[in-house]
Amino acid sequence: MQPGKILRNHYKIIQLLGSGGFGDTYLAEDLDLPGKPKCVVKHLSPKSSDPEVLAIAQRLFDREANTLYKLGEDSEQIPKLFAHFQEGTEFYLVQEYIEGQDISKELTPGKKLSESYTIALLKGILSALAVAHQNNIIHRDIKPQNLMRRKSDNKIVLIDFGAVKEIGALTTNQQGATTLTIGVGTPGYMPDEQSNGKPKLSSDIYAVGMVGIKALTGQNPGTFPTDQDTGNIIWRNEAQVSNRLANILDKMVREYFRERYQNATEVLEALNIQTPPQPTIPSIPKTQTQPQPNKTRRQILILGGLVGSGFVAAILSREWWNKFLKLKTDPSPKPSPETTPENVSSPEATPAPPPPPQQNTSIQKFETVTVNAKGEIISRRQAQAQVMTENLGNGVSLEMVKIPSGRFLMGSPETEVGRLDYESPQHYVDVPEFFMGKYPVTQAQWQAVMGNNPSKFKGASRPVEAVNWNNAIEFCEKLSQITGKKYSLPSESQWEYACRAGTTTPFYFGETITSELVNYRGIYTYADAPKGEYREETTDVGIFPPNNFGLYDMHGNVWEWCQDVWHRNYEGSPTDGSAWETGGDNNRSPLRGGSWNDIPNRCRSASRNLNTWRDKHYFHTGFRVVCDGGRTK
Repeated sequence: MQPGKILRNHYKIIQLLGSGGFGDTYLAEDLDLPGKPKCVVKHLSPKSSDPEVLAIAQRLFDREANTLYKLGEDSEQIPKLFAHFQEGTEFYLVQEYIEGQDISKELTPGKKLSESYTIALLKGILSALAVAHQNNIIHRDIKPQNLMRRKSDNKIVLIDFGAVKEIGALTTNQQGATTLTIGVGTPGYMPDEQSNGKPKLSSDIYAVGMVGIKALTGQNPGTFPTDQDTGNIIWRNEAQVSNRLANILDKMVREYFRERYQNATEVLEALNIQTPPQPTIPSIPKTQTQPQPNKTRRQILILGGLVGSGFVAAILSREWWNKFLKLKTDPSPKPSPETTPENVSSPEATPAPPPPPQQNTSIQKFETVTVNAKGEIISRRQAQAQVMTENLGNGVSLEMVKIPSGRFLMGSPETEVGRLDYESPQHYVDVPEFFMGKYPVTQAQWQAVMGNNPSKFKGASRPVEAVNWNNAIEFCEKLSQITGKKYSLPSESQWEYACRAGTTTPFYFGETITSELVNYRGIYTYADAPKGEYREETTDVGIFPPNNFGLYDMHGNVWEWCQDVWHRNYEGSPTDGSAWETGGDNNRSPLRGGSWNDIPNRCRSASRNLNTWRDKHYFHTGFRVVCDGGRTK
């Protein structure tokens, strides 16, 4: 189109901004509005005049236009779509004009940018992309030229979604079938599965990771060597970067899409670990009691925002705790400096020795429910379990449920929706009797044993989170010293056996879950269940129905650490219920059960989390403990 051309007596073309294989982009002005504000007109044209191709193009165009309308309304970092229309066989989009420049002007060849710049850049991109991913929309063409630095506020704006470009790639082959001639995306930023026409949300994560690597190394994607065994790129030797950020980027650009972060929110959460927590003055701890399963659900506070500013941990030091114990004789103790989640396992955080432990056993009754594929409760059953209760002092107790011995089929069948190769091969495991925590370890229990509370989402009856595998192991060691029993993290087979509780369905409730039964990202669904609530934080333990063994929160709320080292599959795994602690990756351990922040696929009984570095703290990661019930002394 020539400058001066007017579309629909409304949009006057000023100049050509760019061209590609899918169409042209123009700067225009809106003649109908005061001041004739600038806008962007995108002209898209199918490569075929075949009526079938045009009909498909029309449906695709309308669908993607509606998507862009919604994204522009939901995020200030995605341009608003003002109009879309068709003239003959030509398609047009009219979008908000973003004044600024794309970040290719910042990522110049040979220029290595700082780690702090790169983290800020990644967060800016991902905060916009998260809105698309939450709507299950893939951008498909993330690269520096499609990332605008807005002049008014310096924020990153995500432009030029690639899905709508499929219109320009539609053709008719010799057999008369309508196909896409090429994959949408840019070489170097486009992973293999996208090149093959099967893009995932994690395909966008690959592209964002490559942008980050380009910033750190000053090199373009496609110039790095690859590992002959894994196909992963080798880039670290070209950058000055911390292991933390390098590990995150490595995971973002892994060759196999299932090994990457699965969406933008997951990467944002990992990047937020980079932000040091800010200390607060500790308050005097109150006596807490262990929650019961029939507890009334309290109101859940919904947290806003996509990118947190770090979590604030109220943590008590040993010196302060000892002063608190003397409160009756010294009414004005002064708190000492606090620790942070990075050193919560330090001996300095150990409280004064508690009173001699007490335990008792009882039979507890509870009700279980079963749902159909629509999430409707189709049966209720009364059950009971033997529970061992230990007093940890200060009114805090630990309830351990007796899990009977048995054999079960571990892993998921190939027909299960949402399964990954990590969950195979299915195999039988014989599990001896053991005791397992009725709930994930709560903040009150952690406080009683460790003398601090690293959690982001505070609440004595909520699960402790922001604890890494090493912290959980230290908790088990200290708990063993207090109780005289051998406590540990569960093996993967113990965890899955206890979670399934005799069921073979994806969830212990049945074919699906709902947000009335589990705390997870309820806006996503499994099977035929309806959309539900996304609470955006942990909830008190024990407020949802238990499984057949009387265990609560095995699905959702927090991921739970296991004792094992990470293995990619179950080839050669133990079949006696013990932890698999040889071979594999000694820097990682499995997490099980899903969390408040996860889609239902990841909350299945068989689901395993690969994002499991032993020294990392996550806002969605906790644990529960097991023991054999016998004393060690």
